[in-house]
Amino acid sequence: MADYDPDDRWQDEWMAAVYRFAETLKEKHRSNPWPQIPMLPEAMAYLMTELWDRGFSQTEIRDAFDAAILDMPTYTADQERRP
Repeated sequence: MADYDPDDRWQDEWMAAVYRFAETLKEKHRSNPWPQIPMLPEAMAYLMTELWDRGFSQTEIRDAFDAAILDMPTYTADQERRP
């Protein structure tokens, strides 16, 4: 059996972290005690500050968010919400 590719492990690790982050946000969205304060914009703003605090530039962060938004229709097939 071939050894596990370290590049695959590297990708699997960050993808698992993103999955857990999204899972936590969904759970907290359902139980938000302050419905007048939308949780998702707050979380995205906090994520942005955490990325900046860890050395990503404003341009890198902005470009990443913009690219993700532009690619969203490809993933979602233009559906507003997952059925």
